[in-house]
Amino acid sequence: MKKAWFAAVAALFAASPAFAADKVTLMLNWYVYGEHAPFYYGKEKGYFAEQGIDLEIQEGRGSAVTAQAVAAKTADFGYIDVPTMIKAAAKGAPLVATGVLLQTSPMSAMGFSDKNIRKPEDIKGKTVAVTPGDSMSQIWPLFLKKTGLKESDFRTVSGDAQTKLNAVINGQADLLLGYVMDQSMKIKDATGKAVTPIRFADYGIKMVSSGIVANTDYVKEKEGLVRRFMAAATKSVEEASKHPKDAAQSILTANPKGGQIATLTEGFELTIPLYKDPDGKSKQPFRVSEDNMKESVDLLVEYGGLDAAAKGKLASFYTNAYLPNPGQ
Repeated sequence: MKKAWFAAVAALFAASPAFAADKVTLMLNWYVYGEHAPFYYGKEKGYFAEQGIDLEIQEGRGSAVTAQAVAAKTADFGYIDVPTMIKAAAKGAPLVATGVLLQTSPMSAMGFSDKNIRKPEDIKGKTVAVTPGDSMSQIWPLFLKKTGLKESDFRTVSGDAQTKLNAVINGQADLLLGYVMDQSMKIKDATGKAVTPIRFADYGIKMVSSGIVANTDYVKEKEGLVRRFMAAATKSVEEASKHPKDAAQSILTANPKGGQIATLTEGFELTIPLYKDPDGKSKQPFRVSEDNMKESVDLLVEYGGLDAAAKGKLASFYTNAYLPNPGQ
């Protein structure tokens, strides 16, 4: 019955010349890469249009920057690192995660495989390229504490996204901080050489990663729109996961300079396993368990400088209330 009702409403929207779709801006966490394929695929296939949404996808310049844009309502939704959002929300930013897509973190320190940097101890004496303000730089201090590394154990160079990549490609840095399905693919595109990541998740950083965030006032004022957006986003992820190459191609259709189809596809395929709920309680994209969120907040409090008071505010950082009912 519900499916029939939604179909009828969608048909009514499509048939009515007076209907104007809601213009919605989604700002990404970074320059486009394979992880973002579902949003481009959903737009291309009309899943957002079916929900009465005229979606504009904007590239970002770091999770912290996108969080600021959403908090200021200059973007309607953000797709960012949720722990970064939690740290901002704990300090008063009006933000909430309306869906957590990556249930396991893809963050890593990575360099060319032929340098044999394969574990934290190997980072000592090396040069690491970072981008201040991005999600990795927010969590990097936690990784150092978990692995017993100190800032004095290595040299750090800073720069924007491209500068960071160039530093590794040109040999000015041994490693960079990045996502296993993003920067590693860009390095491979540029050099043809294999990259080995040291994954944060392999060293006790069991926390959620990217998700959809919105301004808390925006969510209250536009509950119906938030539900429609999350329904479209959920369908986009489900369908894109079935057709990874087509989903990757949708990035290039929208942005011909967005990468190479082989590595965009590989990057998206590396992303799909991260959707899995580690507790095994849900198979629906974006639906996160309380236990997974609690563990993420606990780690941020213990190692990431988050105020302990945040443990008592867990429910304010996320909600599953705007997701479609499982199987809907």
